[in-house]
Amino acid sequence: MKEFPKDLITQSEAARLRGVSPEAIADLIRRGRLDTYEVAGRLHVRRSDIQKFKAQPGGRPPKTEKK
Repeated sequence: MKEFPKDLITQSEAARLRGVSPEAIADLIRRGRLDTYEVAGRLHVRRSDIQKFKAQPGGRPPKTEKK
């Protein structure tokens, strides 16, 4: 029997945790930014991986004034 990490969650749960749509999570998976685990025919991600993404600030840094 295959061993899986204990902190696996569904894509929907990951989306709720991160405050984004399930499609945004699917996009991260497609781009290879999130590792997936197939359990009972469904893809799951690690909660710890989602929390790492959540902790990172998004977007561009603010512009600095030119002198």
